[in-house]
Amino acid sequence: MTPPVAGARAVRLLEAARAAKGFMPDDEGVVLAHLAGLVAAAGCATIVEIGAYCGRSALYLAAGLAGAGGQAGAGGQAGVGGQAGVGARRAPGPPDGCVVLSVDHHHGSEENQAGWEHHDSALVDPRTGRMDTLPAWRATIDDAGAADLVIGIVGDSQLVAAHFPGEAGLVFIDGGHSSEAAWTDYRSWAPKVADGGYLAIHDVFPDPDEGGRPPYELYVRALACGAFEEVGAVSKGSLRVLRRVRPGI
Repeated sequence: MTPPVAGARAVRLLEAARAAKGFMPDDEGVVLAHLAGLVAAAGCATIVEIGAYCGRSALYLAAGLAGAGGQAGAGGQAGVGGQAGVGARRAPGPPDGCVVLSVDHHHGSEENQAGWEHHDSALVDPRTGRMDTLPAWRATIDDAGAADLVIGIVGDSQLVAAHFPGEAGLVFIDGGHSSEAAWTDYRSWAPKVADGGYLAIHDVFPDPDEGGRPPYELYVRALACGAFEEVGAVSKGSLRVLRRVRPGI
């Protein structure tokens, strides 16, 4: 496992993440921070998270970027569990540092809708009657002072992916958990993971009594296709971390 996130700003962002509204357990969030630091240190330009809710996971990722500090651009010498550094290294010059692209339509996943377990009526727009997490997400990022590390992209995941021309050192999938939504996120974004980069999938529960099946099915597919290998030393709780070892999904 990588060292704890260090540096005053990184610590402040971790504290902000822990205080933010959301469902990410702290131990899994810290893993995200470690991964973000690794890909930044390897010179990666972009991390993508699918499913933003109110910004909690984005702040964990931002904490990792802040903690990477002067390690950024280290040429891939860092790694996870003895692995080499990630691909998708940025070219010299701007942009200066890695950023998180936080993708969400901000109308809530199925489980966030009225009548479901994770519904929060405080996040309903009284004008439209629809869930709207964007104001809460913006406040979370702005209040934490993370706007230089996290860029919000508001839109449909599949549509955004179709217009995303590059690669990412880390793709974190934590969007809708219906079969359609989860598989759409996987098929749209897993191909964007750079050679040597990481695919993280949240809410993976092998036991169906513990959680929904679609994220677990994505995880099984990613391993079965041969394009990814699990970094078992880093996977934590329901968060599974895989590393690209060859093309394909």
